[in-house]
Amino acid sequence: MSTTGPASRLTYPETGATRQWPLPDGYSHLRVSVPVGRGPDAFGAAGRAVMDWRMHRAVGVSVRCWEPTAVAGLPVVIGLGVGRLRLRAPCQVVWTLAEETRTGFAYGTLPGHPERGEESFVVSLERDGTVLLTVTAFSRPAVWYARAAGPLVPLFQRAYARRCGAVLRRLATA
Repeated sequence: MSTTGPASRLTYPETGATRQWPLPDGYSHLRVSVPVGRGPDAFGAAGRAVMDWRMHRAVGVSVRCWEPTAVAGLPVVIGLGVGRLRLRAPCQVVWTLAEETRTGFAYGTLPGHPERGEESFVVSLERDGTVLLTVTAFSRPAVWYARAAGPLVPLFQRAYARRCGAVLRRLATA
């Protein structure tokens, strides 16, 4: 089963584009797949940890929302950093996925986010039993400091995706 939420106030027009490849032109693209376990039990545990925000929180970001799991249309504020240096990134869950061999969601940027675009987190159970986390994103700077960071932003996004995979591996096998 797959659901798509409303596209209210999103800061980019290509809502839902992380569901397919290629990603839209005019953005930086990211696609990172990380093995996080093997078999149906690891798949179930990893999927739950993605959908209930445990993976995000375990990576060290704060998650503010009023639902315990990702649901289409849900506004979310992701916080990166600590104290007064915490960067707040408003998003909205734009689609969710709950299939026999794939589970995940994507969120898109809302006004106030330093980037414009979308990022998805999908756990898949492959034919050989491998469980993968695939992080797919397209983005471009929305504010001056994101533009000033230039080539560091894609490096940070790639490192964040790999860190998500490492943390999810731990959560899926706990």
